[in-house]
Amino acid sequence: MDISVVVPTLNARDRLATVLDALDANAPSVEVVVVNGPSSDGTSGMVREHDAVDVLLELSERNLNAARNAGFSAASGDVVALVGQDSEVQPGWADAVREAVREGADVVTGPIHREVSGGVTTEAVERADLAGRSVTFFDGGNVAFTRETVEALDGFDEYLQTGAARDAAHRLAAMDREVVWHTDVVVLREERDDVADRIADSADVPAWGLKYRALSYRLVKNYGLRPRILWRGIKHAVGDAFGVACDVARGDEDPSKWFANGSAVVTNVATGVREGLRARRADDPPRRNPNGISSRMDRTVSRYERSPA
Repeated sequence: MDISVVVPTLNARDRLATVLDALDANAPSVEVVVVNGPSSDGTSGMVREHDAVDVLLELSERNLNAARNAGFSAASGDVVALVGQDSEVQPGWADAVREAVREGADVVTGPIHREVSGGVTTEAVERADLAGRSVTFFDGGNVAFTRETVEALDGFDEYLQTGAARDAAHRLAAMDREVVWHTDVVVLREERDDVADRIADSADVPAWGLKYRALSYRLVKNYGLRPRILWRGIKHAVGDAFGVACDVARGDEDPSKWFANGSAVVTNVATGVREGLRARRADDPPRRNPNGISSRMDRTVSRYERSPA
């Protein structure tokens, strides 16, 4: 069983080098595909010289899910994994992925360890029941898919700037694909330094706006305008608004910023609902991905492959 690892990256040269070192040491038999787009910190030169890297793809756009999809298309493995530019695979990671797939898993994920004072903290599996589906969520920086599952999903939805892994989890549940949580599929993340965070930081839409546009889009796209679905989004918004209102009352937050964020939420929820309905009409169930791998072929600007030794 051949495993390919796709690592999307953006302006994280030094952190990425550590991630590649971990792949070289702890998963030396995997194919490594780095998707860079578009960094300005010398990432390309470092990647082309690193012994762990088999393929480097250069993209011209800042779109994490376009990077993921380009990597899926370039990877040659029977299993294709995503590892974040902030996530170091630990010993036994590749063997655990192979074990889970051999036992029938369509998707494999596992814990993320974070170093804290006095030891290590870890994340537990997150599941939810929604509209008759049992959804197992995963982090987009530590997950592996069988090739057939990637093709069934048609990759990730490139409309989404955030929350695409959660969208994929909903779609996998609709397909009755088994997402397995394996305790040995472990990565170490000292601090979060994700491509999506860097893209969001440079966006002209407030973070709340991006969050609620994505939330409303993926829920409406996958489930339609059901009352329970709408209430789920409202609960998130009310909880966030209450939290910031408390910050305003304590003097920790500017009231004008709170009102600006509230306006962004309303505007972007409306946009997300509209685009979610459009996407729902554009692609039949269970795939629900009109913006996936098959929607375009022009993501990669250039490709570099390591010459055989």
